[in-house]
Amino acid sequence: MVYLDRIYTKSGDAGETSLGDGTRVPKTALRVETYGIVDELNAALGVVLALGTCADRMKQRLLVVQNDLFDLGADLCVPESKEGENSSRLAVRSEQVQQLETWIDDETSALTPLRSFILPGGTPVAALFHQARVVCRRAEIAVCRLKEQESINDEVLKYLNRLSDLLFVMARMANNGGNDDVLWVPGGQRSAD
Repeated sequence: MVYLDRIYTKSGDAGETSLGDGTRVPKTALRVETYGIVDELNAALGVVLALGTCADRMKQRLLVVQNDLFDLGADLCVPESKEGENSSRLAVRSEQVQQLETWIDDETSALTPLRSFILPGGTPVAALFHQARVVCRRAEIAVCRLKEQESINDEVLKYLNRLSDLLFVMARMANNGGNDDVLWVPGGQRSAD
C-alpha cells in the first residue's frame, strides 16, 4: 500500500531523482525519461476517460490498462538485478499482454475491415485515442533504447507494442465501428498541374 503524507520532498531540487531501488540518478536518465513517457500515456488515457463518452466495456478495459501502466512504470523504475534477487518486484506479466491480444481480437471482429490507411481523427474521442497511440509508440521506442543499454523485462516491450494496437482499434471503435474513419487518399490533396 502506498502512503504519502507529504507531496514535496525537495530531494529532486538539484536535478536528481531516486529509482525504485533507491539509486539516485539524474532526471535526464533514459530510464527516468522512459517511465515518464509511460506516465504521459496514462494521463492521455485519463483524458479519454474524463470525457465520459466511452462505452462501459471500453471504460472498464481502459481502467485495467491504466493500472497496468502503473505496474509497467513500477517495473521500469526498478532496474533488474541478478536472477531471483528481486523476484518480489512488481513486473509486467505475459498474462497482461495476452489480455490485450484478446481485447484486440474481440474489438477487431466488430470493425469494418480496413481498405486504406486512416488519418488520425474523426470523433474527438477517436482523435484522443490516436494521440494516446502515438505516445505509446514513443514509450515503446524509449524502452527499445533503454533495452540497448540495460536489462529490462521483455514483457514491458510486448505490452506497449500490443497496447498501441489496442488503442488503434479503440480509435476505430470510437469512429462508429470504423464506419466514420477518415481514409488516407495518397496524393489526393494535391492540386492538378
